[in-house]
Amino acid sequence: AEKELHHFDDERLNWGSGPWARRKRIRRYHRAFGSAPAGSLWGEATPIYMYWEAAAARIWQYNPAMRIIVILRNPIERAYSHWAMERGRGADTLSFGQALAREATRCRTALPLQHRVYSYLDRGFYSAQLRRLWRFFGTEAVLVLRQEELREKPQGCLDRVCKHLGVSALSNVAAMEEHVGQYGEPMAASSRSQLRAFFAAEIRHLEAMLGWDCSAWLEG
Repeated sequence: AEKELHHFDDERLNWGSGPWARRKRIRRYHRAFGSAPAGSLWGEATPIYMYWEAAAARIWQYNPAMRIIVILRNPIERAYSHWAMERGRGADTLSFGQALAREATRCRTALPLQHRVYSYLDRGFYSAQLRRLWRFFGTEAVLVLRQEELREKPQGCLDRVCKHLGVSALSNVAAMEEHVGQYGEPMAASSRSQLRAFFAAEIRHLEAMLGWDCSAWLEG
């Protein structure tokens, strides 16, 4: 599996062009999997595909039988983690509160596309993103997991992933955490309260869609 290939959200690839350009795109994409053994399943993890509005259609056009795995994180925590990452690498100089207040204005500068950096809140509206995936692939082809479940019960998640992909179960796989962000300071209580109110309806809607209990996302 490869990570962060950003193929299906790459707007430089002439997506509206003819068969020759399509074959060129496919060759370019397949080069990333050149070391994969013959007959193996290929996969990649690029989180923005779920958010990028054109990506689902492009993935479907490439392979309508694609199996999708989605891991959802509490959108409140996701927003702060996203901002902390961008702040840490110098892509955003605003405070978290300022970034939230100015998100809509700053994201409009990327129209008609989505903004890759400043979309702290917008990316947390998972229900619309899931419906877009379901529209192209159906619910059976999209496995939706919770980040907490992956952290707390990794073997159970791995079993579900293997079943979803139609491969033999894997056991005795050591759990590990990578790319764990280090925050300079915790999220301010005022920001957390603001985001609870902001995302409450979306979280309840997601619960109804998936049959989940996400009440813990609104606590703390």
